[in-house]
Amino acid sequence: MKKFFSEFKEFAIKGNVIDMAIGIVIGAAFGKIVSSFVADVIMPPLGLLLGGVNFSDLKIILAEAVGENPAVTLNYGAFILTILDFLIIALCLFFVIKAINSMKKPAPKAPAPAPEPSKGELLLSEIRDLLKEQSKQLKK
Repeated sequence: MKKFFSEFKEFAIKGNVIDMAIGIVIGAAFGKIVSSFVADVIMPPLGLLLGGVNFSDLKIILAEAVGENPAVTLNYGAFILTILDFLIIALCLFFVIKAINSMKKPAPKAPAPAPEPSKGELLLSEIRDLLKEQSKQLKK
């Protein structure tokens, strides 16, 4: 049992777990901001353009209310709001990841060493040098 707790402590204290927890908290707060942005900023003007439609009230009644039992409804307006929330969050994450990737510069690659000349090239170089030497001697 002691080994289990020590392993768990090592796991929980690792930086990745703490970073992930911070990311989840920030992500939840960001999700609330986006939901408010969609519901309170984007949808009212859009609803006004579409003739005063309130998207959160859009629903299909599947079964009428009977007595104390509420009506059974298919709330497709709330679903549309949720899809818009998702699309805005996905777009924001795309831009964040794109910015992070652009900041990561690849390490400069060291130039590859020049390949050594082949035996044939070495032989040709020697022949060239000998011919130059002979031509200098003939000119004298």
